[in-house]
Amino acid sequence: MTGARFALEDYIHFLKVERQLAANTVTSYQRDLIDYIVFLQSINIQSVEETKREDIFLYLQKLNEDGKSSRTISRHISSIRSFHKFMLRENVTKDDPSVHIELPQIEQKLPRILSLEEVNKLIEAPDCSKPQGIRDHAMLELLYGTGMRVSELIDLDVDDIHLSMGFVRVFGKGGKERIVPLGSKAIESCAKYIKEVRPHFMDNKQGVTDALIVNMRGGRLTRQGCWKLLKGHGLKANIQKKLTPHILRHSFATHLIENGADLRAVQEMLGHADISTTQIYTQVSRARLKEVYVKFHPRA
Repeated sequence: MTGARFALEDYIHFLKVERQLAANTVTSYQRDLIDYIVFLQSINIQSVEETKREDIFLYLQKLNEDGKSSRTISRHISSIRSFHKFMLRENVTKDDPSVHIELPQIEQKLPRILSLEEVNKLIEAPDCSKPQGIRDHAMLELLYGTGMRVSELIDLDVDDIHLSMGFVRVFGKGGKERIVPLGSKAIESCAKYIKEVRPHFMDNKQGVTDALIVNMRGGRLTRQGCWKLLKGHGLKANIQKKLTPHILRHSFATHLIENGADLRAVQEMLGHADISTTQIYTQVSRARLKEVYVKFHPRA
């Protein structure tokens, strides 16, 4: 199915250059569509122009039989729709077989969060008598203090953080810039890291980097490295909940809303394009209030 492969390369280029999607998002689209094209080849579809609505349904049926969740199937449908829409626009095909294919109903799961006590235990877990501990403490303070994604944290450069003015410049999905305020704890820990630790790590540098958060060899800390450190400090803090890269972001938003923060302000700090995405945290807040009521009210 050479034509489809060629069209896919053009589509991936379009996502990277014109839509400027994040690398992880582009990779997700690419993985889904390669799987889709391989399936079409397996049912003897020789060119992308031959693809029919029924073929897409067969593929979705296969995903369902493979035990894929409704969320995963919904993501595949979105990838397929976007791909066929692009091919129609570029005159690769004359029609779009994915039109009107509906997304499955997705049960919205409330994000897992840490309690304030657990957040404090996690942030205090690094051993600040060691350079790595000072760096990790600053990293955790930044994640919880700003709600930024791990991918946004590791992309920060030194020039993006303005300690004297109390804010950090974050580049989110699609390169969209936002300004997020810094609390006193984050400012204090970052100042100590930048002054005492980062120069020491940069003495061991492998190449030149402007990265804010660096590893012991002076290179930019990777997403995997950050995740490994987070898990390690979670174990040290004896946190029983499953830690994910997003858990401090979820906790940041929920704790703000629980303490009366305006939903629009939280949306802006998180970098959500749609406020409906932010509203999930109001549900988390209500769920937690109900848990407290049931646990402590004598007539609950």
